[in-house]
Amino acid sequence: MAANKRYYLQTVGICSLMHFLVDGLCVCCLYLLSSRIDWHYIVGVFITYNVLAFLTQPLTGWYVDKVESKHWVLLVSILFLTLAVTVPWLMFLWPSFGSSAMGPFLMATLLGIGNSLFHVWGGKQTVLKTDNDIRAVGTFVSTGAFGLSVGIVFHSWFLLYAFLLATCLLAVMYVRADSIPDSFSENLSGNGTSDGKGSAYAPVAVWIAMVALMAFVMFRSFLGESFSGGHGKEGVVILAVGAISMLGKMMGGWLSKWWGIVAALVFILAAVLLCLLLRGLHEAFSFVGLFMINCTMPITLYLANVVMKGKEGLAFGLLAAALMPGYLLSFILLAAL
Repeated sequence: MAANKRYYLQTVGICSLMHFLVDGLCVCCLYLLSSRIDWHYIVGVFITYNVLAFLTQPLTGWYVDKVESKHWVLLVSILFLTLAVTVPWLMFLWPSFGSSAMGPFLMATLLGIGNSLFHVWGGKQTVLKTDNDIRAVGTFVSTGAFGLSVGIVFHSWFLLYAFLLATCLLAVMYVRADSIPDSFSENLSGNGTSDGKGSAYAPVAVWIAMVALMAFVMFRSFLGESFSGGHGKEGVVILAVGAISMLGKMMGGWLSKWWGIVAALVFILAAVLLCLLLRGLHEAFSFVGLFMINCTMPITLYLANVVMKGKEGLAFGLLAAALMPGYLLSFILLAAL
């Protein structure tokens, strides 16, 4: 049992730390490049990255569910990220390549695909190795938010290469350490997804449930951006928003474990509604609201994994893709105000 607990903590810890590093690496690379390219390309580069990083996750998740050599997905994602980091060198050594749109869009493409592959791989691994423990799911998804904040505020070439090196080392550690057979996960109790069986629900019920969860994720994305969008762009604020989002996602898993999903969700949504009503009185209510709305993230992922048992990669990808419409709607409304 002690060995199993160490394996559990090691799996969640390494995957979560890699999530922090990968998201930080991607945004760091984009911000470094944005200061060196024609401003006409910047918006297109960021759109290309976000479309590939988020909207392709249903496809990469479906692939992860099908592939047998699970860790090849991790290694390929790191290969794409490494190639992306070499693009600025090519732009420097090859002036005609650097002065065109080819270099920036190639880098955004490589970053987006690498990011997409990593997320669905990490999400599925966390679910399989912990038997869909809602605390582990929350911990894995939480660290990316703070990684983004760190990458934005402290972006530098040193940080970029440090993050890439650390990601490569952690990937090697994970692959080498993953010697315990998956029967470990199969012997765990609960609503895990690692017993090799598919969903117990009818296909129509599965997709109705997934559409409902995706709609909720879009709503959460919209509210999250609304709570965090009015606090300025100072470095300390960006770091605070990232840390609050991370802690909220972590705490949501623990609240659900302690109280049960229904009770936790009722409490969280009541707190979010209260913060919506009171945020005009003081900005502290916006930060509390941001924390509380992020508490729902592990709940939606856990339920998606239960509904789409055996297709955890696709479930993760669908919910990730659902983030974009809510984010865009919030961005458009904030820009219009």
